[in-house]
Amino acid sequence: MMSDASPMAADSANGVPAPFLSDASGKPRIGTDPASLFAFATLIRDTEKLILDLFSRGLVSGTTHTCLGQELCQMAVVRALDHPDDHVLSNHRNHGHFLSYSGDFHGLVAEIMGRRDGVCGGYGGSQHLAYRHFHSNGVQAGMTGIGVGLAAALKARDSRGIVVTVIGDGTLGEGLLYESMNLASVWQVPVLFVVEHNGIAQTTYTRDTLGGDIVARGAAFGLDTWRVSDREAGFIDAAAAVVAQVRERRRPGMLVIDTGRLGPHSKGDDLRDPGERAALAAADPLAALAACLPADEVAAIRASCAAYLQAVERRALASPAANFDPLPEHSFRPAQAGQVEIPEVADGNVRAALNSALHGLLAAAPETLLIGEDLHDPYGGAFKVSAGLSTKFPGRVISTPISEAGITGAGIGLAMAGRRPIVEIMFADFLSLCLDQLYNHAVKFPGMFPEATVPLVVRAPCGGRRGYGPTHSQSPENLFVSVPGLTVLYPSHRHRVGQLLADAVLRWSNPTLFLEHKLLYGEKCDTADYEILPAGDDDLGAALFPTLRRGSAAPDVTLLAYGGMLPVAERAAKILETQEELAVEIVAPALLAPLPRQTLLQALLDRPRILVVEEAHHHFGVSAEILALLAESAYSGALARLGTLPVPIASARSLESAQLPDEAAIVAAVIDLL
Repeated sequence: MMSDASPMAADSANGVPAPFLSDASGKPRIGTDPASLFAFATLIRDTEKLILDLFSRGLVSGTTHTCLGQELCQMAVVRALDHPDDHVLSNHRNHGHFLSYSGDFHGLVAEIMGRRDGVCGGYGGSQHLAYRHFHSNGVQAGMTGIGVGLAAALKARDSRGIVVTVIGDGTLGEGLLYESMNLASVWQVPVLFVVEHNGIAQTTYTRDTLGGDIVARGAAFGLDTWRVSDREAGFIDAAAAVVAQVRERRRPGMLVIDTGRLGPHSKGDDLRDPGERAALAAADPLAALAACLPADEVAAIRASCAAYLQAVERRALASPAANFDPLPEHSFRPAQAGQVEIPEVADGNVRAALNSALHGLLAAAPETLLIGEDLHDPYGGAFKVSAGLSTKFPGRVISTPISEAGITGAGIGLAMAGRRPIVEIMFADFLSLCLDQLYNHAVKFPGMFPEATVPLVVRAPCGGRRGYGPTHSQSPENLFVSVPGLTVLYPSHRHRVGQLLADAVLRWSNPTLFLEHKLLYGEKCDTADYEILPAGDDDLGAALFPTLRRGSAAPDVTLLAYGGMLPVAERAAKILETQEELAVEIVAPALLAPLPRQTLLQALLDRPRILVVEEAHHHFGVSAEILALLAESAYSGALARLGTLPVPIASARSLESAQLPDEAAIVAAVIDLL
């Protein structure tokens, strides 16, 4: 398998040289002759057997999904990738892909053992691996939208690289896959969806769960489609030809590879009939390769692989257990210096301020782009925030299919590739469709892998009081503030809202949800007599996204409100001041997560009475966290909170107004607090 044509040998293990050579980036150079294919496939198979043996010896915890019987299937496409910009996105059954891409056998074994030498320092384990342009994740179809975004970034910079996104046939039941295929086709980006078709999910045969033809799924979206079998002569060359065609045509494709899994789904759950397993073993592609070679050459290859993997095992066992030094307390990247200054719009409202910010971002920062549904002129988005942008910035403002999860995933991929995407979701109620992409993907990359950043901003109008009904009137911030690593901003008309958006896009390189209350779009931007509270030294992002206050320095009651509740709180404060003769203070944060804890404590801890008001269903929400913060800090005053009742929001305005907190409800809550 070694060749003088290969520029660099792979790392040895305890002095035992690897039986393959690598290119300058560390990628194994695997020839297409039977000996080379047999050698590397044997290395993969024996590594999988070693991992299962380590499980049986109690040296590995968790789970793993081996590719026994699918080694050639997993090697074929990855070995054909030869451009430095090529990306591979894999799934839970990823070891063959990873080893064919990286050649890091020691890093894989140590990672699965939870050792410090692991390729991800033990953080990722078997399913979540990262190495250069290789990433894997255990959520079915979860990486498909991200792959489209990465491919879009490659296309934008005229790279010859392509993205390979690998799924199993069980994933063909996932809706996000079809959102991603559709988006790839609409955008015409160089991404290859590879379906490893072994005919069975965990224990359920896919013939019992999939309707229609698999290849026809790709063709229906206009993808170039191919179907091959890893048991056929010429399979490796056929797979390489598909890669070459995607690279040349610069358009999406779908490759279905018929293969057979010899081992269990994970560690030991293979419940198939012994006769079926015997038939699969009889058709083993690795055995077919061995039959093409002289017996002494087969024996020599196996001996070389065994010696190398024994050394890999010794080295992995010698590596200390993974540990944190120090234990990370969060995954947020610090704010960046410099900014695009967004001028205040004279007599402008929140809508105009946001529109001005988007104009400024697109003009000053070529890496920014705006994607979402119906953003183009003359419509300009459901709430007209993007009006005029598509005309002025063609190609940078992109109207997408109705595909919330897909475009969020694409935004993640674009962000990982160095762009600054702003994803608009038409109504915040639909953010639930994006939750997997935010919770299981966007925040996981920077949280697990130090080299990864995801500077994604997702904008969404939210809130009620417009009579839109149960699925278009919600304030879902209570769902998202609990996602570790996700920034949640909910500014008001008293903040410099355009500047906050610009800073979130360019200076805050963290996945961010930027919420905009529908009723605030028409409110005049006016800081009035509010002042900025000093940001706590340890509060991440608090200086960039400030908390405001106004009113009495020695209040009888402090109202804490944010977003669309701030005008309501202001009206209530006026009633309390004029009719009840109370001294009232209002505190208005823009940053809800990470919660500016020290900033709020400095402002609130000595106040005698505090009422936290939110429009969301307040159980388990923002107010609950603020009250818990005060209680844990030995607050001695009186506390209360007010929010929307935990029932669906009605459509009829008379019913809706009875459900959502208004100024009368705030006044009544303050009287009760007194």
